[in-house]
Formats: sequence, C-alpha cells, structure tokens
Amino acid sequence: MNYKKVEKRLALSNKTFTTSTLILTVIGFSNGILANGLTVNEQSASGAGTAYAGRSSSALDASTIYGNPAGLTKLKRSEVSGGVAVFDVKNDISDAQGGAPGTNKGDFVPMAPVPFGYLSTPISEDLSVGLGLYVPFGLVNDSESTFQGRYQGSYSDVKVVTLQPTIAYRINQYVSIGGGPTINRFDAELQNDLATGAFNAGQDTTIKIDGTDTALGYNLGLLVDLNPATSWGITYHSKVNYHLKGHTTVSDSPGFLGLNGKYDAKLDITLPESVDTSITHHFNERWTGYLGATWTRWSRIQQIETETNVSGAGNAGSLESLSEPLNWRDTWSAAVGGSYQLTPQWVLRAGYAYDPSPSHNADRSVRLPVGNRKSVTLGAGYSPNPNVTIDVAYGYVWESTASVNKANASGVQPEYSAKFDNSANGLVTQMTYRF
Repeated sequence: MNYKKVEKRLALSNKTFTTSTLILTVIGFSNGILANGLTVNEQSASGAGTAYAGRSSSALDASTIYGNPAGLTKLKRSEVSGGVAVFDVKNDISDAQGGAPGTNKGDFVPMAPVPFGYLSTPISEDLSVGLGLYVPFGLVNDSESTFQGRYQGSYSDVKVVTLQPTIAYRINQYVSIGGGPTINRFDAELQNDLATGAFNAGQDTTIKIDGTDTALGYNLGLLVDLNPATSWGITYHSKVNYHLKGHTTVSDSPGFLGLNGKYDAKLDITLPESVDTSITHHFNERWTGYLGATWTRWSRIQQIETETNVSGAGNAGSLESLSEPLNWRDTWSAAVGGSYQLTPQWVLRAGYAYDPSPSHNADRSVRLPVGNRKSVTLGAGYSPNPNVTIDVAYGYVWESTASVNKANASGVQPEYSAKFDNSANGLVTQMTYRF
C-alpha cells in the first residue's frame, strides 16, 4: 500500500476522506446483499427434501403460503406449521493477494437458525385464508480480526423478515388463485476497517453501518390441475423497494481529522421480482415427480444510489451522494426432485438444484463471495396419525470457484484478491398440526 499517496489524500480535506471512505463503505454494503447467496430458500422442510422442485405446483402443508398461495385451497383442514433451518458453511480461500498483510482462515459464516411458521384455515369449500412468517433473504459473516480482506468487509449481518397474510379462492375444480401483501422488515449491520495505521499510531479506523426499513410487496399464485395426476403452478414474488435509514459510526480515525462520531446515512435498495413455476406429476400411488424453475430479474439492479450526511470537522452537514454500477444479470435456476410413499406413515424425498450467481468476477464482494451453486437434498416425512406430520430434510451445497478482485478505490482500503471455494451442510425440520 502506498502510504504517501494515502497521507496526501487524507490531508487534502476532511471532506475528501469522508466521501471516499464512508460512502464507498456504504456501497460495499449494497454489493453484499444482492446475489444468490443472500436468497434464503428455507421456508419449508417438506419442500426442501425435493430441492424445492415442486414448490409452486404442490401444496403439502401450510408452507404453500410462500411456495404458491393458491395452494391453500388444497388444504381441507386448519393447519399450524413451523420449523427451523440451520447451516454449517465452509469457506476455503486460496491464491490470496493484497496490499496489506493478514490471514485467510476462511470459514467466516457462523451457524445461524432460519425460522419459519404458517397458519391456514378453510373458510368454505372454495375459500381459504392463511398467515406466514418467514425469512426470504439473509446474510451473516464474521471474519477473523486479522483477515487480509478486512478492509473490503469484516462483518455483515443482513436479514429480511416477512409477514404475509394470504387469501386463496378455487375458481372451479381445476383452477385456484391466491395472493396477499408482504410486510417486509429489513435490518442490516456491517463493519469495515480502514488502513490508517501509518498516521494513527498503528491503529486502523473502524466504520460500522446500521440501517432499517419496513416496506410492502406482494405475492400472487395460480395453481391448475391439468388432469387427476398432474398439476402446474406459477408464483410471482414482487419487487420490494427499501429506503434504509441508519447511521455510519466512525471510531479510531486519525485525530487530526476529527471524524470520530455518528453520521446519518441513507441507502436505497430494490430487491427484484421473481417468478417460480413447476410441475408435479403422480406416476402412481407411490411415486411423484417434481420439476421447477425460477427466474429472478437481477438486471433491474444496475446501480446503487447512496447518501451520507457528512457532518464531521470542517463539514457543515453536507449531503454527499454517489452511484456505483453493479451490472447484475438475470438468472434462471432449476430443480428436479421426487418422492416415494414408503408406507402410509412415511414418505421419502430427494432432489437436485442449480442456482447461478448474477454477479461477474469484477462485481463480486468479500462479504458474499459466491459462485454458481449446486445442491443435493434428501428428506423424509413421518405422519404418526392424520393430525401430525414431522418433516426433515438434509442438503449438501457446493459452488464453483468464485474469484474476488477488489481494488483500492478509496486509498485506505488495500486491494484484495482471492479464490473462494464454498460448501455447506444444511438441516431443516418442520412440524405440522392439523385440527
């Protein structure tokens, strides 16, 4: 790292330092939340067993509120269903290079539970209502304090929690429709280090960002029984516009700058819409096949606009804004699965899914260094009586090698490049009670 260049840049003015670090750090936040690695599929253990291949064309339980709200018309009794998913993620880092020394231990994703819960009830033979609570997006990582790439991102905790009231109506014996608004709570906390030690008694500057917003969206579904053995479904998850408000907190900055403190910050983010479609076919009383695909309109996200209220020493509360291109591309993911009714009480499931990353190497972030994703799942459902079903699913996920190449754009964020090989073991459990 060229410390003379950094010292000259910092000495120009407090405003130069603030604009080139605080705002670029906020933009690092936006890079970290827009990729397949943020999308959380675990809203159901019964669906996870087949890699969610038939999510929009089968209504196994009340979790159809997320998979296809029209499926509520298939549930003839009231249901309460809920569960949790946990993942053990492994990150292998190789060929790491950068402008600062440090370690590359990897494995920086802590184990975190992902809960979900649903309630549904039929109002009449053709009309049903329900309520779902689930996590459609999430990201957690916490690297070691000496991580070589810490200047591009050292800590992330991003989650979206959604509450979805739902109504479904059966138009005739073949066609059902359903939908409802989504109330989405977005919470984010991130941290970056800045390489200011050369003129700060060896002390790096720390920048922490937090932001929250609650925004509305909607989900719509159509379910069609093509014949007694085959059903087709399609589900639309709308885009959601977030206008996050929070703070940027600066600590341990060089004393001559006087930048330590808390600043108001704003960040506008749109999580794009997606369309999920699938076919479910019952080959016989025991065997069922599922085939599905999901399109996500990531190309809607071409750039991110950020604003930071720069109110440190030498700045009278000016509002700085910056936009950065992201160059996302639309993606198609696909899944195939099957189930086997072993006994009246036991059903066995398996599936395979492929989910590509929307980002190119030039856009990939240290916070979310994901590649094209493959997953294999196994699952089982056990119904000791007609009122209770317990579902369990296991999944192994692995990704193609993902390259990260981040430049020193601000002067105090040393460049970092590396290759990431990611994999994970996941377990999802769920219990459904009918009454």
